[in-house]
Amino acid sequence: MGVKEVAIQLYLKEVEERGIAPSEYHKLRNLERYLLEKRGGRYYLREMHRKKFAVAMTGGVFDVVHIGHIHTLTEAKEQADVLVVVVAQDRHIKKKKRKPLHEQEHRRVLVQALKPVDLAILGGDKMEETVKRVGPDLIVYGYDQKAFLKPKGIKVVRLKSKIDPKNVKTRKILRKLGI
Repeated sequence: MGVKEVAIQLYLKEVEERGIAPSEYHKLRNLERYLLEKRGGRYYLREMHRKKFAVAMTGGVFDVVHIGHIHTLTEAKEQADVLVVVVAQDRHIKKKKRKPLHEQEHRRVLVQALKPVDLAILGGDKMEETVKRVGPDLIVYGYDQKAFLKPKGIKVVRLKSKIDPKNVKTRKILRKLGI
């Protein structure tokens, strides 16, 4: 495994755990420790090594995973070396007057298992916090998503649909199921 691949693995661990704990740092190999720096009591990938790969971030509810999601995630992964997917928390869905079918951790685990996804995390209380945690190079929106977040210095990509949207909308699927 080359330096870039090691850096990617450390980055994923860092994002998942909100930094690498000192107890975990001391278990790492010399090369892995060399790629990290200590900030605020935890370890993070040095900027020079983080710049060696591109990170795309996308997100959604993923309550009923369908072909539209798979298409969007596949297209998003093609935009970068790493794809981090932010899964909406239950309370954010309920604020939009919708009750999720599956709890947030169930949905996160499901998304994590999808082939294009390198890491699935739950969104934070504020989207800006999640963007800071992930540190993406680009944010990818599906064809039907509003580009509500456009942080300075981060490229925003809106995908064009290649799938018939009549059959890939979660709300339409739920209506067909009588839910």
